[in-house]
Amino acid sequence: MSHSAMAGSAFIAGSRGAFAQEAAAGYIPVVTPNGTTLPFRVVDGVRVFHLTAAPLRHEFAPGLTGECWGYNGSTPGPTIEAVAGDRVRIYVTNRLPERTTVHWHGLILPNGMDGVGGLNQPYILPGETFRYEFTLRHPGTFMYHPHADEMTQMGMGLMGMFVVHEPEPEHVVDRDFAVMLTEWRVPVGARRPDPREMTDFNVLTLNSRAFPGTEPLVVRTGQRVRIRLGNLSAMDNHPIHLHGYSFMITGTDGGRIPDSAQWPETTVLVPVGATRDIEFVADAPGDWAMHCHFTHHIMNQMGHAGPNMIGVEPGDLDSRIRSLLPGYMTMGQTGMAGMAEMGMPVPANSIPMQGAPGRHGHIDMGGMFTVLKVRNDVTSYEDPGWYENPPGTLARLATPEELGADGIDGA
Repeated sequence: MSHSAMAGSAFIAGSRGAFAQEAAAGYIPVVTPNGTTLPFRVVDGVRVFHLTAAPLRHEFAPGLTGECWGYNGSTPGPTIEAVAGDRVRIYVTNRLPERTTVHWHGLILPNGMDGVGGLNQPYILPGETFRYEFTLRHPGTFMYHPHADEMTQMGMGLMGMFVVHEPEPEHVVDRDFAVMLTEWRVPVGARRPDPREMTDFNVLTLNSRAFPGTEPLVVRTGQRVRIRLGNLSAMDNHPIHLHGYSFMITGTDGGRIPDSAQWPETTVLVPVGATRDIEFVADAPGDWAMHCHFTHHIMNQMGHAGPNMIGVEPGDLDSRIRSLLPGYMTMGQTGMAGMAEMGMPVPANSIPMQGAPGRHGHIDMGGMFTVLKVRNDVTSYEDPGWYENPPGTLARLATPEELGADGIDGA
């Protein structure tokens, strides 16, 4: 009996709700942090899905929302899951103000199903519903997005992950995550992303969320973890760094890398238009940062038009200007650390450049940043809160006695 036939004829909705049924059928469902999995129905052995492209209001982080485009009410759209060998039928309804298509990025399929408007198919006009149908020929991590006015449509949020599982899993994991990387230009105080931007992106996201709006990745100590990373940014590759672990790079959108050819890293470069799978055993409890290592990609809504103030010595300038502008304060001459903690007002529908409170103070990162939370005692995958470091394992202020005993001049 095929995997699809085992699934029955009812809609299967959401990765969490489908966990027991899908695991019994042979694979662990993918979790899309801050996202969902696309429901499907099995009709005569075919998995039937339905995507609707439409405008939506999306929250990037608390305090910042955008007028975006997406699928089924979200950006990225819901993750599509199936098994190699499955026949899939995907209906796509266009509720956008312009024509569209869907390209199944990385999937090997008939030419007429490839989704390039004008080349492989007619465009899906507003109000129309098209039918795509093909057999999934190989497992891997793939994506879907328009090939119609893609600069605009992808820049507005039309994209999603497409995961094809092994029919007889040889590479079993306990936790399987899907994370879409992308970038936006949202002018401060505005709601509409500007898809024309080529260089000055100021909202960098994991599954279209910027820290502190990103959900943590919660796992139990000892579990084997896979993180599937897809990059549909307009212009930038992203070096994604995971603290506390080295991992194996196990797959690309071309498929799984043979075990003998995999290699260990702590940072994986995910090029534009590509996916990368990483795997590791979560054997070190704690709250571990995962983020893009381009430093401007871990900031929120940072502008680049002002002068560089590092090293400026204002002298009595502040007191002199305050006679004209009460409350004036020169900022940035000693760096930007601590500025987010000052609680200074920001324009409507915008967020500070740097992060949120953490266990030991303010986290000076935003944008493409989240936390892998590994715990010995989790009974659910809800956020367990901040990690309590065992005695003797937390960096702290050195005492004068310690400095003297080790011959360190700490003055």
